[in-house]
Amino acid sequence: MYNRIRNLREDKDLTQQQMAELLHITQATYFRYENGNLDVPSAVLITLANFHKESIEFFFLRSNIHTL
Repeated sequence: MYNRIRNLREDKDLTQQQMAELLHITQATYFRYENGNLDVPSAVLITLANFHKESIEFFFLRSNIHTL
């Protein structure tokens, strides 16, 4: 899941800081999400899915289908 979060961000040419601002968290917290050092809360995961127009299943590796 963590690689997918990072890859989607990079696909949009966004920085960790920009994503952190969108999520109303610090860049350090976002960094920990991407590296798997901190579990992503469900509310944040939903926000990420909506922002990237992906399903929750995509983040949990249950689907390889991009909705982009």
